[in-house]
Amino acid sequence: MRIGAYIKDSFNELLHKVTWPTWDELQNSAVVVAIASLIIALIVYIMDTVFSELMQLFYSFFS
Repeated sequence: MRIGAYIKDSFNELLHKVTWPTWDELQNSAVVVAIASLIIALIVYIMDTVFSELMQLFYSFFS
């Protein structure tokens, strides 16, 4: 297959065979991703804080 035909077929596939999300679906997905990111960041922050406190307690036994 020639490269020109490949590019033309790929372009045609993107225009006519791909189902693109609607604007509302896109907005809903963005909100879900933002909320999930905040929850994961909060979990990581809590884990980091707890681990830091545990390490400080551990090191206090040796000083």
